[in-house]
Amino acid sequence: MSKIVLFGVNDFAQLAHYYLTHDSNHEVVAFSVTKEYLPESGRFCELPVVDFDQVENIYPPSGFKFFAPMSPRKMNRTREMIYNKIKAKGYELISYVSSKATVCHNKIGDNCFILEDNTLQPFTEIGNNVVMWSGNHIGHHGKIEDHVMFTSHVVMSGHCQIGRYSFFGVNSTIRDGLTIAEGTLVAMDASIVKNTEPWGVYKGSPAKKGDVSSNDIDF
Repeated sequence: MSKIVLFGVNDFAQLAHYYLTHDSNHEVVAFSVTKEYLPESGRFCELPVVDFDQVENIYPPSGFKFFAPMSPRKMNRTREMIYNKIKAKGYELISYVSSKATVCHNKIGDNCFILEDNTLQPFTEIGNNVVMWSGNHIGHHGKIEDHVMFTSHVVMSGHCQIGRYSFFGVNSTIRDGLTIAEGTLVAMDASIVKNTEPWGVYKGSPAKKGDVSSNDIDF
């Protein structure tokens, strides 16, 4: 069991607090955010909220670990920025994998948030700082790189390579053996049937690349 500081005071942080409290051996002891987001009450989920700039003075890395399961804003790069700042302070980041997920001895990085009813087939690796909402199918012999977001009911077929910063909308599908380039945004219900281009936005079935760059999208 580890004592955990959670980053954030929003829905993702509240959900992470719930899952860690009810489905892990960890103990959440506090939340942390940057100064401009500190709540007036100084508390969230009945726990203290501390200024991120000062957190190591109150909850030092020698005795506490961090978890930052944030939203995919700016194609996951906001979450990456916070992840890197936490690492720079010397903290170890945990991952949460639901006891109701099917995991087959997969290699899973740190600061991953993998919720219930995900199926991770054998021989697929999950990078760091990856979020998988509920009910995804992650096929065999693939690789998911860092800072990726799967929403819900995404089907990733076998032997796929998923590039950093990618985002997959609800009910999207990736055909087997594809390479999804860095920064690819796959829209809800889209079906990817060929390799994608970096920072492309793909919609439809079969999906077609739009004129807008995913760099220009902020959730």
